[in-house]
Order: sequence, then structure tokens, then C-alpha cells
Amino acid sequence: MGQSFSAHHQRGPAQLLPSSTVRSCRPKPHPTAETPPIHFRPDSGNDPTADLPDECLAHIFSTLSSGERKSCSLVCRRWLAVEGQSRHKLSLNGRADLIVHVSNLFTRFDSVKKLALRCDRRSASICDDGMMMVSLHCRNLTRVKLRGCRQVTDLGIEGFARNCVNLRKFSCGSCDFGTKGLNSLLEYCGLIEELSVKRLRGLSNHDGGRVVDVVIDPVRIGKAKGLRSVCLKELYNGQVFGDLIVEAKNLKLLKLIKCMGNWDSVLERMADSNAGLVEIHLERLQVSDVGLSAISSCHDLEILHVAKTPDCTNVGIVSIAERCRSLRKVHIDGWRTNRIGDEGLAALGKNCGNLQELVLIGLNPTASSLEVIASSCRNLERLALCSSETIRDAEISCIASKCVALKKFCIKSCPISDDGLEALASGCPNLVKIKVKKCREVTHEILEWFRARRESLVVNLDMDEVEAVDHASASDGGRALEDGSEPPGAENYQMFDGHLAARSNARLSYMKGKLGFLTGRSIGACALRRWSSGNGNSSCNQ
Repeated sequence: MGQSFSAHHQRGPAQLLPSSTVRSCRPKPHPTAETPPIHFRPDSGNDPTADLPDECLAHIFSTLSSGERKSCSLVCRRWLAVEGQSRHKLSLNGRADLIVHVSNLFTRFDSVKKLALRCDRRSASICDDGMMMVSLHCRNLTRVKLRGCRQVTDLGIEGFARNCVNLRKFSCGSCDFGTKGLNSLLEYCGLIEELSVKRLRGLSNHDGGRVVDVVIDPVRIGKAKGLRSVCLKELYNGQVFGDLIVEAKNLKLLKLIKCMGNWDSVLERMADSNAGLVEIHLERLQVSDVGLSAISSCHDLEILHVAKTPDCTNVGIVSIAERCRSLRKVHIDGWRTNRIGDEGLAALGKNCGNLQELVLIGLNPTASSLEVIASSCRNLERLALCSSETIRDAEISCIASKCVALKKFCIKSCPISDDGLEALASGCPNLVKIKVKKCREVTHEILEWFRARRESLVVNLDMDEVEAVDHASASDGGRALEDGSEPPGAENYQMFDGHLAARSNARLSYMKGKLGFLTGRSIGACALRRWSSGNGNSSCNQ
């Protein structure tokens, strides 16, 4: 590093340098036994960063990865101090023995604002005393994430919340505290804006398989009047959050995923008191057209995800389409129940002219609804069609003739052929990327056609999966149940759960042929996940 620093200064104008420095600009011989190379030692007094302010050094460290920052902290005492004081994000193993190191850790990292504590399920986690010590050393925390901290109780969360009053984002998963701890958090942390709760065992009234007669208090808004985002996942008694959702007048984002119980009444109460929702996700939920009709009162709704909700039909989708005309992104996974079809999709196309992103999974739309969407949604840029029996070359040609703004297209498990893709590429002048998976009639010859006519078009064609699917179909009927919750005739399409690995080698294809349940996992939502992040990358890489 010292040599490169010297070379940087020697490349300046000769008239601005001392004569000795100018003479030193001549080419030097390679180091030999007589001219050993110079090694930079920061503590030896020749530190080229000595005049660099700590703020500049901290800014440089902020551009490095965590591993690179650790290496830099070993260079010298000054770098160790600056790196520790400028680190604002820290992720720690939240085991029980962390309590011994809390004081030393946060003496060095005294500017931490984002903290994550994760503990393996086989280890004892940090306890209430440990959480109290953390809160005393890190009073300026704004974001906290707890995973697997099963020894933390309601008392620990209350003590933590009393000291960390500047908290704005709290996320917990696989923890054992309950509603008392959450109510304390919302009472003392009045600035909190985002709340995410997943698999919180303290909400259950079951103990070892038997029902315990315990009254579970509802979660209330407390002083967190600015709460803007609530995400609830895999909760047994999620309705205890009903009052919180209703009382959050500034709520903009609501995600309900795999939460047991009927949610229609909660959505109705929410719509009566707060119609300002902008984004809502409903997945694997007991919700019907009643709940969707309640959501339609949110006239500012821009993003809608409805996935694997078998009680939802065209009626609910039409209600939302007619009243929520600001929709930009719509994801619908019909779970192959055929309860959402042309009627609901045509209503979306007719009323939601600002639609930019559309994902249809397990639906069977025809050219009639697709033509309405393609004709009316002139700004549609991202489209994904997966697991449909009615999407053929004629439907693709219809899309190609109307969707002039289309940039990224993903299709999976649909009976299209090379002709449909040719029509799509010929009719969509702004198309930049196509993703094709498990479409049996599509051949590799289409790649040559694209190279000859649309060289700049990125085409991701996955043909290796077809053989694995055939193998799975022969061995187990092409179906695999997940958790025993799949309805009859429905395949295991996990559109929003997890990623599949790349299928470039034969061994993996063989293994997926043996394990048919893996081949059933879909990439529908993954196809649009990166597009939704704002960077335009729509790769469905699994």
C-alpha cells in the first residue's frame, strides 16, 4: 500500500516536485538482494494516511464489506478505533454466552444503530439480562432484529424498550415472548414505524399439545402512532393484531402470510378506519371476496398480492379493480382453483390503466381478457405467466401486438412454442429480456433466431428442467403435497417461498427427478421480485 501511495504522488507535474523527487521518477530496477523492497508499517511513523481525517477514513470503510472492514481493523490502532466507531450495523450470534462480551463489544462499537441477534435452535439464546445490558450500551438503536432468541421473555422486551426509545424498526422471529412484550415495545418506542413478527410462540395458548386456559391480550398501537408497516407471518393466533391494524391510521403496508383464522372481519374493520393503504400482501390466508371488497375502499392502493387464497373469486378482484384505479403492480396466484379468470382480469385491464407489472400464476386466462389488458395497460413493462393451460401462441401473439411498452417477460409451464416467442420478440420493440422455463414445445432453435434478429435481447431458456419433470410425473404423478395443506388437484407451486438452485449440471437434474417435490417449486414471483426492487433486474435465477 505504501508503494502505491508513493507512486500516486510521483505521477504529479515535475515542476511542482522537489528535484530529488523528480530524479526519483526515473525507472527503478527490480528489487534485488542489494535493493530490498520497502514494506509499509503503519506504526513505524511513515503512515501515508496520517493526515487523512477520521471522517474520511470512516467514509472509506463504509464502502467495504464486513470481512474487509475486519481486515482493516487489524492494520493499526487508529484504524481499529475508527473502524469500530464508524460501524453502524452489527450482526451477532445471540447465544447465552454473549452476555459476557456485551460490555467490551459495545465499548468498541459505540455507534451501532442497527443490531441483529440470531441464535441457533440447538443453543440457549441470550436472556433478559443480556437484552438489558445491550439496551444500556446501545441507547441509539433504530433497528433491531431478533431470530431464535427463545430465552427472551416479555420482561426482557419491556426492559429493552424502556432504554431504546429511538427504535424505528423491530423484527422478531421464532421467539417465545408474547403480546405483553409487544405492547411494551409499542408503548415505550413511540417512533417505531415498521413491525415484523414471524412464528411468535408466545401468542399460542397451547402447551405441549394441550390447550391452556390463558387469556391473550390483544396488541394495541400504544404511542406508536406513526406505524407505517406491519408484516405478520406464520402466526397461530394472528387475530390478536387486529386492533393494532385497525388503530394504525398511518398504515401504508400490510403483509399477512400463513396466519391462521378468518381475516375478513379484520380487513373490514381496517377499511372503515384506515383507507390509506398503498401495498397489501395476502398469501395462504383464509380470506374471501368479503375481505377483498373491504380492501377496495383503499383507493390509493398501488401494489396488490393475492396468493393461494382459494375463497377469493372474480367478484373480489372486480371490486378492487373498479375502485382501486391506481394499481401499478398486481400478483395473483390462483392455485389452479379456476375461481379467478377472464372476468376479473378484464376488469383489471379496463380500470387500471397505470398497471406496470402483472404476475399471473395458476390462472387460465384467454385471449379475450389478455387483449383488454394489452390494449388498456399501455405502460405494462413486466409480465409473468406461469402454470396456465390456456396460454398458447395465439395469446402470446395478442400480447405482442398490443404491449409496445413491455420490457421483461417470464413464462413457465405454458403450452407455447417457438412461434409464440418469435411473435413476442417481433411485436415488442422495447423488450430486453425473456425468461422461459418448462415450456415443452420451445426448442433451442429459438436462440439462433434471437441471435440473428434481436442480438441485444437477453434470453434465459431453461430446458434441463423438462426431463426432471417428466421423471417426477412418472414416479409420483407429478404432484407432491406440502404440509398436507394442498387442495385436491393443486400442485405444489411455492411462488413466494425460496429459490431453486441453477440446473446447469446433469447431477442436479437427476436428483430433482428423484425428488419430484423439488421440481414442483415455481419461479413466478421470483421472476418479478427483482423487477419490483427498482433496479430493473428481472432475472428468475434460482
